[in-house]
Amino acid sequence: MPKHGVQILAEALKLPPMERAELVESLLCSFEFPSRKRIDALWAQEAESRIDAFERGEISAIPAKEIFEKIEKHKK
Repeated sequence: MPKHGVQILAEALKLPPMERAELVESLLCSFEFPSRKRIDALWAQEAESRIDAFERGEISAIPAKEIFEKIEKHKK
């Protein structure tokens, strides 16, 4: 990895978990894959299905903050 890439990575790793996740999503979205629209449509369908199941009380939710706290705890 070029030196400036290493510097960017070091700075990115200092971000809070949610900001790192947003950065990763932005970077991944910058790639153009032929099947990207199909994949996006499938993820949208999956998200809607999960929202519907949540609203019906079939599944529960865990706040993202708790998840990222657990991730940070396991990294140490």
